[in-house]
Amino acid sequence: MLKIGITGGIGSGKTTVCKLFETLGIPVYYADGRAKELMNTDMQLKALLQERFGATIYVDGQLNRNKLAALIFNNKENLQTVNGWVHPAVARDFEKWCHTQHAQYAMEESAILFEHNLAALFDKVILVTAPENLRIERVCRRDAVRAEAVRQRMNNQWSEEKKKRLADFIIHNDDENMLIPQILEIHRQLTTA
Repeated sequence: MLKIGITGGIGSGKTTVCKLFETLGIPVYYADGRAKELMNTDMQLKALLQERFGATIYVDGQLNRNKLAALIFNNKENLQTVNGWVHPAVARDFEKWCHTQHAQYAMEESAILFEHNLAALFDKVILVTAPENLRIERVCRRDAVRAEAVRQRMNNQWSEEKKKRLADFIIHNDDENMLIPQILEIHRQLTTA
């Protein structure tokens, strides 16, 4: 089975594209959601987080996300440490998950695939792109936040130009190019390879 990474900047429409791939019978692993679950269910990961931040990082067995966010938001060392634990846990979980799938290929959606040198884990990488102004508008509407907050989050991600050079496939989600023909063409290439 081929392992396909799908990535894109905030507001690019990765989830929309993934849902369309799912309609083709392609299983999609949502890394961000699973990472949150694993911080509550992976005993090794929980132990590391408690050792670093204290037992009170969990309340009734559930990670106190606000407390963790406060501890890593402005502390690069804490952020790198937590990422260094979470990314391997997600990679192990994805591998186990792949063994339960029965399709020609499976996908992992990850917003920070390139930023954290995860591309090598995949046979191919799809990048979903959209113009910055459209991405900002989408996130403001979706999350009810101000444009400046979205720009700050964008500053923590690589530029689309940098990602384009590394991607095997690019899907333009710009309200000008139709998504379905682009997805069907990539699907065709991946299933006839």
